[in-house]
Amino acid sequence: MTAPFPTPYAARPCTLVVCRGCCCGNASKHPGTDHQRQLDRLSAAAADSGGRLALRTTECLGPCDQANIVVVQPSAEGRRKGGRAVWIGFATDDGSTDDILAWVASGGPGETEPPASLALQIVSPRRATPLRRRR
Repeated sequence: MTAPFPTPYAARPCTLVVCRGCCCGNASKHPGTDHQRQLDRLSAAAADSGGRLALRTTECLGPCDQANIVVVQPSAEGRRKGGRAVWIGFATDDGSTDDILAWVASGGPGETEPPASLALQIVSPRRATPLRRRR
């Protein structure tokens, strides 16, 4: 029997999920940002990683006032060590992209702490609908 996924969980790489919804990647919202260059750099890093980094894009992730959002998901090993997905906001310049790439190259969530400059950009994901209160 074959695994249902092309990459077994044990070998799952660190994954970057890049928002490209209504605000993230929007040149009118961030006219000084080369959004395509950012995606190209992240894509090239994933291609050159030997399978240690994966890249996905997605529609709107929610915290639009903190665009551009990049979610850094831990590798399987990072998750085993307690790593969880980290949401990075305001990722609109080369410095942010450099910091994200340096962090995932050193292991990412669960393996290493993010660079101090990147830690300042960590944001909380927002729920699409509010939780119901218990009475």
